[in-house]
Amino acid sequence: MQRTLIKDAFKKTNTVFLKGWVHETRDLKKVRFLILKDKSGRIQVTGIDGKTNPETFELLDNLNRESVVQVTGALKKCEQAPSGEELIPDSIEIIAEAKNPLPIDASDYSKTELPLRLDNRFLDLHSVRTQAIFKIQSTIGAEFLNYFIKKGFTYAHPPSIISASSEGGTELFKAKYFEKEVFLAQSPQLYKQMIACSMENMVTITPVWRAEKHNTTRHLNECRQMDIEMAFTDSKTVLEEMGKAIQHIVKQVIEKNAEELEVLKLKLKIPKTKYLTFTETKKLLEENGVKILENDLTGEAEKKLNELFPNTITFVTDWPMKGKPFYIMPKNEDPNAELSEGFDAIYKGMEISSGGQRIHIPELLEKRLEANDLNPKDFTPYIDSFRFGAPPHAGWSIGIERFTQVLLEMSNIREVCMFPRDRDRIMP
Repeated sequence: MQRTLIKDAFKKTNTVFLKGWVHETRDLKKVRFLILKDKSGRIQVTGIDGKTNPETFELLDNLNRESVVQVTGALKKCEQAPSGEELIPDSIEIIAEAKNPLPIDASDYSKTELPLRLDNRFLDLHSVRTQAIFKIQSTIGAEFLNYFIKKGFTYAHPPSIISASSEGGTELFKAKYFEKEVFLAQSPQLYKQMIACSMENMVTITPVWRAEKHNTTRHLNECRQMDIEMAFTDSKTVLEEMGKAIQHIVKQVIEKNAEELEVLKLKLKIPKTKYLTFTETKKLLEENGVKILENDLTGEAEKKLNELFPNTITFVTDWPMKGKPFYIMPKNEDPNAELSEGFDAIYKGMEISSGGQRIHIPELLEKRLEANDLNPKDFTPYIDSFRFGAPPHAGWSIGIERFTQVLLEMSNIREVCMFPRDRDRIMP
């Protein structure tokens, strides 16, 4: 007999064959209940003393929570059952028994603290709340790709092993690669530019690593980035594209993940967009009693922008050159400009993205590398790629974990990473 998912079982009147996990059991002596769950939902299995065969009735009192079982039976109406129907079992078989006691509580009302849940993430993933988070994150990633692939973007796969820093700085994880020393990629930046300069528009979701010794609720040392790069364009075009993409993603989450949002007790709205220059942002924040750094926004500043513009993606443009990486184009392609063609996007009180127009002029790129204390010789293939017909281009990056954290209003980014990696955690 072919397995039926629980959500499909309710459409049938004949015998169904289900496989799933034991969510909970109850023993009322003459009546015993099993709540069976799979990826599609839950169903009540009811055994009655004297009517259910003795072997099956006995087993209903000897099932450990989270054990994997298969159940064969027929549905019947039952007003007391959560779904309005219950499954009367003909047979129950244990496929894989879960040890008792469980290392953590994976029930709907679990109070287990996050560190212990992460230590036992394999079991925490059984939780309906945890599953809700990652089902929504799945929609985010899929709809990000769908949005751009439908627009003709090439889905590309840049390398994760690099020979020199992608963005400057020394916060790189080193690795031995045969006789050479290499690094784990901080970003797909250099490669997505080279792809865009030949194939015009590219999109990717790719892992990146940053060896920064932080321990905050918004940073990971390994994360996944949602990136685009577009040729024959500028920073204004790509930031407008980001606004439309995020609005599309949020709309799809609202439509496709209604049950998961209900589990998380969240009501989402499609965000608006707003555009401010860095200078305008600084003036506005200072008028509201918040000071910012010379070349960056503080966490307090990001929160204040959310208070001033709720449910809005605020794009802060014309960012100071000193606050942007070497590859960001100076304003008006002026090597001496103090402002850049770079921007940040702030949503729900947190930065979710940085982006901008890139430098496609080799001589200017060499000057910017030197200004950032980087050796142009270490970037020879990258620089040379712009010597053979490279158009103006621009792009941006959104961390999928950071975006999920912000969208779902989670206090800790580790909640929204299946197996988080930080300076203290590399297991499981």
